[in-house]
Amino acid sequence: MLKGIVIVESPAKAKTLETYLGKDYKVIASYGHIRDLVSKNGSVDTNNHYKMLWEFNERGKRQIKEISDCIKTSDNLFLATDPDREGEAISWHILEVLNEKKALTNKNVKRVVFHEITKSAVQKAFNSPKELNQNLINAYLARRVLDYLVGFSLSPVLWRKMPGAKSAGRVQSVALRLIVERELEIQAFKPEEYWSIFGIFSAENGIVTASLTHFDGEKLEKLSIKTEEEANKIKELLDKKEYFVDKIEKKSLKRNPYAPFTTSTLQQDAVRKLGFSSKKTMQIAQKLYEGILINGAMNGLITYMRTDSVVLSNEAIEGSRNYIESEYGKKYLPESPRIYKTKTKNAQEAHEAIRPTSFSKSPNSIKQFLSEDEYSLYDLIWKRTISSQMESAIIDQITVNILSKDKKARFKVVGSTVAFDGFLKLYVESTDNDKDEKSEKLPILKEKEELELNKIDCQQHFTQPPPRFNEASLVKKLEDLGIGRPSTYATIINVLQERGYAALQRRTFFPESIGYLTTSFLRSFFSRYVQYDFTATLEEELDDISNGKLFWEKVIDEFWVKFNNEIQKSQELSISTVIELVEKDIGSYVFKDVDSKRECPICREGKINLKLGKYGAFLGCSKYPECKYTKKLGIQSLEEGNQKNHTFEKIEVGKWNGEAIFFKKGPYGYYFEWEKTKDEKGKKPKRVSIPKFISDPTELSLEDAITLSQLPKNLGKEPNANEDVILTLGRFGPFLKIGKQSIKLEKDINFLRMKLENALKLI
Repeated sequence: MLKGIVIVESPAKAKTLETYLGKDYKVIASYGHIRDLVSKNGSVDTNNHYKMLWEFNERGKRQIKEISDCIKTSDNLFLATDPDREGEAISWHILEVLNEKKALTNKNVKRVVFHEITKSAVQKAFNSPKELNQNLINAYLARRVLDYLVGFSLSPVLWRKMPGAKSAGRVQSVALRLIVERELEIQAFKPEEYWSIFGIFSAENGIVTASLTHFDGEKLEKLSIKTEEEANKIKELLDKKEYFVDKIEKKSLKRNPYAPFTTSTLQQDAVRKLGFSSKKTMQIAQKLYEGILINGAMNGLITYMRTDSVVLSNEAIEGSRNYIESEYGKKYLPESPRIYKTKTKNAQEAHEAIRPTSFSKSPNSIKQFLSEDEYSLYDLIWKRTISSQMESAIIDQITVNILSKDKKARFKVVGSTVAFDGFLKLYVESTDNDKDEKSEKLPILKEKEELELNKIDCQQHFTQPPPRFNEASLVKKLEDLGIGRPSTYATIINVLQERGYAALQRRTFFPESIGYLTTSFLRSFFSRYVQYDFTATLEEELDDISNGKLFWEKVIDEFWVKFNNEIQKSQELSISTVIELVEKDIGSYVFKDVDSKRECPICREGKINLKLGKYGAFLGCSKYPECKYTKKLGIQSLEEGNQKNHTFEKIEVGKWNGEAIFFKKGPYGYYFEWEKTKDEKGKKPKRVSIPKFISDPTELSLEDAITLSQLPKNLGKEPNANEDVILTLGRFGPFLKIGKQSIKLEKDINFLRMKLENALKLI
């Protein structure tokens, strides 16, 4: 008899556990959930304690049969699924089905939980097994029922009243509202002109440029100088004055390191620093967690990647501090460990932060065993973890105030230098509005020193609308609002794109036409359920169920009574009422390309109105059927064409050898086009097609465009055979060629980023 049958989610995790547990244990993968709610109305009985109807997926049937057969060979079943709400639910489903089959008679069933897949963590978990956590299971059931009731009750209303809409979701619809409302803000934004004034002065030891902060006794705000005429009047007066250094202030600022990664902050930084999508980040993190083959053995390299927590274990803190002292010296090590506190209310899911499992496995020491993407993400996690325990950086800041002798004009310049780099030696966090933060280099100045005015420089500016969301800023906004949870962010973003509600172009979200209309419909008729605070409160209640503070059926009862009432009332809605309210709500978008009087351009008698047809929304003449004028509504995405406010006719990706390179879409797909120079008039511009197997061509960079144009590309020499290593693209995809040998490459974006060292490993 075997010592135990162990159930995990994935084959990779199973393979890693087998190496730690040995031949006395059989490890079986469930491949995620074995069953789900039946995808039809009535799968949740709202009149019978929300009893649920479950159905197996094809894989689930096979896996349950394998588990049922294997359980006969052991008295012990260990449920070792992931340490969160979803993992608990997978184990619960398996246990329920096995009990129904009466396969667990006289069997010991235990739950084992570990947050990192290392030998010591696994052995510790198996030495102290637990029972399934019923509170987590209840929270899962509540979430699943809520999502089902919203989806299966609200989606049919949408289909009938808003043709073209695909579905509604408890969290998905709120995330879409964020994107749509931001776009409406941008469209309504009216830029304001303003001017800033700089003085360029000669001092004894060099040149200093300072900005005008006060004039004629008044402090200048950002929009104080509105026109060029005003700026020039001030310039004329400033040109006549004499100046001196009035005051020099020096101070040291302490900049503390950032907390270790949570799921949200990892996704945000991976988007900004590595250009990874949230989905890709989580897929790679899953591989690093479940195990990588290193020197013939599977190694889990990071702790569990779905977490709200910034807490590090004592073991991790000690490992980080030992590494800092040995690699960087004592001056980079604080006297006492840094302790970070998590803000999450859900203590049962507040595990450790995402960190390396072993500080002996530095990124460079295991680089040869990792793909480029795996290495990049592991390196990011490694640096964030180590830096979180390093000394603060010390920034010396100097503020110089320059005054006119008549004391009517004041200029200011701030310079800063890094006195001690501290954690910045290893890690600098990026933000969504990264700007060049190079501080002004100041010459040595003395107070009361007279300065010679070289020039007054006036610069024109315009106020900017709020930026569109990218994946990083959308995840951060959802987290700030308390909407969604670590395991759901990537899924939410994916669903919005799959449903055609929003398009991610050049890593920025643009709502599609149906996204505007769906959001408007929900805001008009189901406003309570797309309110940010309502959705956040519901998330808190689910967390309280996880902690045993609330009974899950009570939470569903309170939601369902009011929600169902709204659903019933919506049945009476007429299409004309829907159109009227949508036109009123988002008329600025619906009629943005229409004359302000909305006069029909064909008959000149009718009025252009929003119409809802079998295949979606469009604009048409009110005189129909006499006048058959129609116009497609708000083309928005690359797939549909060009739009006035955001054209995709050509997007510049950068310049190379002085030529601009544009990303474009034609009838046969995406391509790059080189800008024609003046002496090339009449000639066709240089174009390079983008392979159709690249799933998201908008992620291609300038370097990728250049590489595509160079194919077949010589990467260098193979040292032993002294043969050229050629990267090329054939009818069956990308491959490497060396002499007569060919090596097929994966059909993805990474083939364009192939370097000689990676090619040699494959060869």
